[in-house]
Amino acid sequence: MLVVLIIFLFLLAFGMPVAFAIAVSGVVFFIMTPEIPFSIVVQRVVASTQFFTLLAIPLFIFAGNLMNNTGITKKLIKLSDVLTGHMYGNIAQISIVLSTMMGGVSGSSTADAAMETRILGPEMLKKGYSKGYSASVNGWSALITSTIPPSMGFVIYGAIGEVSIGRLFAGGIIPGIIMMISLMIVVSISSKRRGYMPAREKSATLKEVLIALKESIWALIFPIILIVGIRFGVFTPSEAGAFAAVYAVFVGFFIYKELTWTSFKKTLRDSAMDIGAIMIIIAFSGIVGYGIVYDRVSQKIATILMSISSNPIFLLWIIIAFLVVAGMFVETTVIALLLTPILLPVVTRVGIDPVHFGVVMMINVTMGIMTPPLGVALYTVSSIMECPPEDTVKESLPFFIGYIITDILLISFPQLVLFIPNLIFG
Repeated sequence: MLVVLIIFLFLLAFGMPVAFAIAVSGVVFFIMTPEIPFSIVVQRVVASTQFFTLLAIPLFIFAGNLMNNTGITKKLIKLSDVLTGHMYGNIAQISIVLSTMMGGVSGSSTADAAMETRILGPEMLKKGYSKGYSASVNGWSALITSTIPPSMGFVIYGAIGEVSIGRLFAGGIIPGIIMMISLMIVVSISSKRRGYMPAREKSATLKEVLIALKESIWALIFPIILIVGIRFGVFTPSEAGAFAAVYAVFVGFFIYKELTWTSFKKTLRDSAMDIGAIMIIIAFSGIVGYGIVYDRVSQKIATILMSISSNPIFLLWIIIAFLVVAGMFVETTVIALLLTPILLPVVTRVGIDPVHFGVVMMINVTMGIMTPPLGVALYTVSSIMECPPEDTVKESLPFFIGYIITDILLISFPQLVLFIPNLIFG
């Protein structure tokens, strides 16, 4: 498998799309292992897409695109502005609060980063924010979106690792809030030093908050409905995706009345592109996944890690450091697909809860979209703000520190992740 990994990274370095890099490197494994029938390559491509749970992915993507095209985003921005107008760096604070609330709508950090940069970026420049700082805060705050349910990363991790997706969804709530608080503190400190003043002197009145809350309540209750529905057996995670799509159509057409035939066609087109990109990666990853099992990679890595230390916290820090580095080079979806079956048996052997590990793993893997050299969101927000990526990277250090503090809290106190899942699911 070492040769397969080298070929995979080599192809990525030369710009081959991730899905095809996975496919080619996986086929090389079968060529190098002639005792395995080559027909299994095709079988694994098909079999990788046959998990019923994975049906939630296209449905949640479709629902998220529907909500983004039906006016929900504008109402969440208004609520964020009402809540943060009295804070230093108020527009940057809006980005953070908006990302937290967008978790129940979008589920995609890269899409959220692009959307927020396009909407908030020009206003930040008018208020005197630097381009690098504006790109950085919009990119890093968007990572919260992948932690608040429904999260595509949790669906993939749960399906591959056979971990309860309902518990993962519930487990992401408190970490998402902690991420929001840590980034808001970072923005408050940095904005005060830079002179990014509040939009108003006093905080909003209760009446203003309630009015803004009323307008955006349909988006805010969405993740709650999903978790409660899964908990009480109203629907499975896959059926929750179907419910999400119907819910988005209902809200867009009957409540906000902004869902038109034109916006619906745009939603279908965007969703088809997003779903196709993700599902082809999932399909081709089955080829490499077979090689991982055949070569007993999980057992070998477990032996290596256990020889270093059997202390759960120390072992978790080693894995996180590895995941952060891996996220710099490989797409989040790919890491979740390929490393979940390798790392999950290792952590469960030392007594780490699979839900706790899944939440921590996805937070740190997602961080890779804002780190060089292959951070998709890093280049996206830098391009929109028309600033060099290196400027965005320089401005990212305080936000990276904020995420490390979040890691310390979540690893040191697992109940921050497990409290709500245990409360809801037992």
